[in-house]
Amino acid sequence: MKTRATFKTNMVMACTALALAGMAQTAFAEDEAAEYTFLDSIKEGKQMTNFRLRYENVNQEAYANGKRLDTGEAFTLRSLIGWQTAPYKNFSIGAQITDVHEFNDSFNDRRYNTPEHNNGTANASLDKARYPNIVDPGFTDINQLYVDWTGIKNTKLRVGRQQVNLDNVRFIGDIGFRQNMQVFDGVSVMNKSISDVELFAAHFDNVRQITTKDRRGNIEIVNAKYRISPSESVIGYGYLVDMENLAQNGGNPTQAGTVAQGGNGLGGSADIPASGTNYKPSLTDASSKTFGLRLDGVRPINPDWKVLYTAEYAKQTDYRGGSSLIDAYYFKLGGGAAYGAWSVRFDHEKLSSNDGKYAFQTPLGTNHLFQGWADQFLTTPRQGIEDSFVTVAGAIDKVKLYAEYHVFMSDEKFQTVGTNKFGDKYGTEFDVSATYAFNNNLTGKLEYANFRESDVYGNNLKGAARKGDKEIIWATAMYTF
Repeated sequence: MKTRATFKTNMVMACTALALAGMAQTAFAEDEAAEYTFLDSIKEGKQMTNFRLRYENVNQEAYANGKRLDTGEAFTLRSLIGWQTAPYKNFSIGAQITDVHEFNDSFNDRRYNTPEHNNGTANASLDKARYPNIVDPGFTDINQLYVDWTGIKNTKLRVGRQQVNLDNVRFIGDIGFRQNMQVFDGVSVMNKSISDVELFAAHFDNVRQITTKDRRGNIEIVNAKYRISPSESVIGYGYLVDMENLAQNGGNPTQAGTVAQGGNGLGGSADIPASGTNYKPSLTDASSKTFGLRLDGVRPINPDWKVLYTAEYAKQTDYRGGSSLIDAYYFKLGGGAAYGAWSVRFDHEKLSSNDGKYAFQTPLGTNHLFQGWADQFLTTPRQGIEDSFVTVAGAIDKVKLYAEYHVFMSDEKFQTVGTNKFGDKYGTEFDVSATYAFNNNLTGKLEYANFRESDVYGNNLKGAARKGDKEIIWATAMYTF
C-alpha cells in the first residue's frame, strides 16, 4: 500500500503531466502569442476557497467503560483554499488544500489513538473515550487536485482527487456537513451529448473518509439521468464497491447501546448470539453491488403551487467475494406540496434487513442528511430501519427555516430473549435549522437535533439494549469568496 507522501507525490506528478501534455500539443504552433494565454486561464479561473467556523455540543445518553459519556463540545475551523483555472487548450486544473483546526479537545474526534491529535499524549485515548463522537479531527491535506479535459463536445473528463455528489447524495456524496469531507481518487466522465440526458461514469481506487482514513480498493459508478422537465427526472444507477471494510460492520460491540442494534453479522449466522450479548461482528469482506431506479421531481401546478414527489427502489447484493449475507433492498416513497417559499411533505424510507443478519448499507453516501441529524443510524442496524418523516421548509424575510420529524422502526425486531424477539421502535427525532445570509459572502446557521429512544429493555440504563437519547446543537459561520 502506498504511503500518504508517495500518493501525494504521484498525484501531483500525474496531474502536472496531463496538463503539460495538453499544452505541449500546440506549444510550437504558429501564432503562439494568441490573445488567450495560460496565464489568462489562471486569471479567469474560479475560487475554491471558504472558511467554516463551527461550535458543536453533544449530550448523549450512552456509556463507555461503565460510565456515562460526558457532554462533548467541539470548536473547530475548516479552511478550504483552492483555485480552478479556466479551460486552456481544453484543459483546466483544480487544486485545493484543506486544514481543520481543533481549538479544544473535549470531544471524541475518532483519531484519539494517535499522539499527534492529542497534544502529543500517546494515552489520550482513555480521555477521548469519555466523550461522544464529533468526527472533525484536526487535519491538513490535499482536498482536491485534478485535471479536467473538455476536448470532446458536451463531455468532461476529470482525473485526480475530486468531490462527487450524485442525485440527493444518498448513495454517493462528499459528506460536506463534516469539517473533513469525503473525496475520491480516480477518473470520472460526464457526458451531455443527448438532449435532456446526463451520463456519469467513474472508477476510483481510493476514498478518503471523514475520519481522514484512506480506504483503497475499487469503486465503479454508473449514473444515467433523463430530465422529464427542468425540475423532474428519472435516474438509473449502479454502484459496485470492492474495497476493504468501510466501517459498516462494527462500532464497539461491547459498549452498551450498540449490542442489539448494531453491526452486520458478515461472518455468518454464528456471529449472531441468541442473547444479543458479547456480539463481535467480523470484518469479513463487505463488498457489494447496488442497482436502482429513482423518480424525483417538482411539478408546477400554477405560479404559486407545486407538487413534490419521489419514488425509488434499489437492490443490494454481494460482489467480488463479499459475504453471501449481503442481500437487502432500499425503498422510498414520498410527496408533498409547495406554496411560494413554503413546502411540506411526507416520506417513508426503508433499508431492509436480511433476517437480522445484514441490512442495506450506503457506505459512500452523505448519511448525515438521512435518518435524522443526530447520526444514530450512519450505519444501518443489522435489523434494518423504516423511517417515516415529515419535512417542513420555508422562509421568513431573509431567514430560511427547515424542520423534520422522524419515527424510526426496525425491519426485523431487534431484541431477543431466549427464542422470542420483541422491540421494533428505535425512537423519534426532531430536527430544525435556521439559516441567515448576512451578505453574499457570510452565512450563519443554527441547527438542533433531538433523538428520543422508545423501546427500553434491560435491568438498567447501562445494560439496556437500545440507542440512548441524544441532543445536539450546532452554530456555524461560513465565509465564501
